[in-house]
Amino acid sequence: MERTTIDLWVGIFVALGLAALLGLAMKVGNLTTSNIGQTYTVTANFENIGGLKPRAPVKSAGVVVGRVNDIVFDPKTYEAVVSLNIDARYAFPKDTFANIYTAGLLGEQYVGLEAGGDEVSLKNGDKITQTQDAVVLEKLISQFLYSKATESNDNGNKTAATSTESTVDALDASPLDKVGK
Repeated sequence: MERTTIDLWVGIFVALGLAALLGLAMKVGNLTTSNIGQTYTVTANFENIGGLKPRAPVKSAGVVVGRVNDIVFDPKTYEAVVSLNIDARYAFPKDTFANIYTAGLLGEQYVGLEAGGDEVSLKNGDKITQTQDAVVLEKLISQFLYSKATESNDNGNKTAATSTESTVDALDASPLDKVGK
């Protein structure tokens, strides 16, 4: 009797642990339900979306106002077309900016909307024309390393030229030239 009671409690704790892990995985993966009701869909073209994925949040002023619905590649413009489902409670001006940002240590990417000043609002099927691509860390690192390599190469050439001039000056000068002065 004692053994079956212990086995029962171990089973309960294992089941609770698995349920907690499942809930955490759904929360991290943005698979939990949200309070977004009626939506309208707008699209935005980006040259580089980085690691943006469907179901990623769309935020404005840090508040989730929608979700990324779909991402497709346009073979004519060679850009990613991102469709966004925006909560109908939030009307954004036509000149809204769409930016791709990275949040947190895990590098979750989301679309940030910055409202413009136009009096006409976006409607279902409209396109956001002003976009900012994702910042790709590898590109930044390679640009930094390239600029440092160019900088050190330029300094190396200047140092070599300066030392060559010093050598020429030393060879042209004679200790006897100083005696007469």
